[in-house]
Amino acid sequence: MTHDAMQDQLDRLYRPAHAMAVAKSLDRIDPHGRRFIELSPFVVIGSVGATGVDVSPRGGGSGFVRVAEDGLSLLMPDRPGNNRLDTLKNIASGAGEVGLMFMIPGVDDIYRVNGTATLVVDETLAAGFEEFGKVPKAILRVAVREAFLHCPKALMRADLWGDSHRVDRATLPTLSEMVSDQLSLARPTATQAEEVAGLRKTL
Repeated sequence: MTHDAMQDQLDRLYRPAHAMAVAKSLDRIDPHGRRFIELSPFVVIGSVGATGVDVSPRGGGSGFVRVAEDGLSLLMPDRPGNNRLDTLKNIASGAGEVGLMFMIPGVDDIYRVNGTATLVVDETLAAGFEEFGKVPKAILRVAVREAFLHCPKALMRADLWGDSHRVDRATLPTLSEMVSDQLSLARPTATQAEEVAGLRKTL
């Protein structure tokens, strides 16, 4: 099916977006968006690079992402991970296009930002983002192209902050056990509690 045919199919399947759903898209982060980001300890970032698309979670204390005074950009520290650097490599190798979804535990609304990201390596700037006893090696600066509040239906359906779909962690093997199975390695002996304790030391 061609792109035009798929677009025609979408036009037949779905009615046009409500005028307010289109109008709510702003070209900067307004005071409500700023407050949302100040309260958010978790964001998901999607990026596009030379080899494709990636989506990655980011977390920290509430407000770990900071908004410029004019609302036209934001800064996000890069924290230690597994060193795959999928997001950073995408930004470095592509046009820097990113999409972010900010979430606040207990709130079903989502705040979304789309824009262009660049990598900033600046020791003075990074020092102001120290958290968990660590200073980030790099900062992502995102120039805002579009920012808007997203309706809560997805999180309401998932009951993400409620108990209806909550699963006891013991229902699944530990992360190390699952990865070891995938790679046909000997299973590790550490318990879930020991793995979590080890991860907390490297936040």
